[in-house]
Amino acid sequence: MPQLEVDGAALTYEDEGPRDAADPPLVLVHGWTANRHRWDHQAAHFSARRRVIRLDLRGHGESTGAGVPTIAHLARDVVALLDHLGVERCVLAGHSMGGMIAQTVALAHPARVERLVLVGTTGRMTYSRGRGLLMAASTLVPFRLFVAANIQRAFAPGYPREEIRAHIRASAATPREVVMTLYGAMRAFDVLDRAGEISVPTLIVHGYHDVQLPLRQVLRLAKACPDAVVRVLDAGHELPLEKPAELTGALESFLSAKP
Repeated sequence: MPQLEVDGAALTYEDEGPRDAADPPLVLVHGWTANRHRWDHQAAHFSARRRVIRLDLRGHGESTGAGVPTIAHLARDVVALLDHLGVERCVLAGHSMGGMIAQTVALAHPARVERLVLVGTTGRMTYSRGRGLLMAASTLVPFRLFVAANIQRAFAPGYPREEIRAHIRASAATPREVVMTLYGAMRAFDVLDRAGEISVPTLIVHGYHDVQLPLRQVLRLAKACPDAVVRVLDAGHELPLEKPAELTGALESFLSAKP
């Protein structure tokens, strides 16, 4: 896989599909402790007729690099990759932390984003007092238990337990320093007051059973975005894994619609 050196990190990426397609490239950004393969279903579907770009964020998957203190740092990595590949304008899609990155790119570089897709994400991390205490306490347990607790609750009831255990193992392979530093970056993330500046067509897809980032949070974001449409799926937080075909269908409908 090709790699790009950016600020001490080697970012592994894939660049698939026809370069001469009429439609702008689709850029896919994964979430916390995941990797580019979260988007396998969507990449396989869209790369037949559209350029599709996805990367492993720094410290994740096959990329190297330490954790960074803010989501804006990760957004700069994505923009550096777009510059490297000569992509001036794209459809930008992000899941969870990737959605935070996508919003940050769209706000900092509005001319680079033609359409925005936000999957299982939020514009502002907020916690009830009880959940805030629980999340703070969870950082005091052994690292693997911390990861397991967060990944376990990301799936809706009924998702196969063995598959959840496999995803826990994969997430726990992400370096501890990266996991914990970016956990702090997500907790500090807040662009909700600027969401009205996102003027491009925006698709927001969320799981009805998402307890990581409850539906009410994303509805506040949708209300603030002037050109957003919301799709709610019968799933938890891990929509690319739980409902890959339905997510791809939602993207297909959104990308096929005329502006």
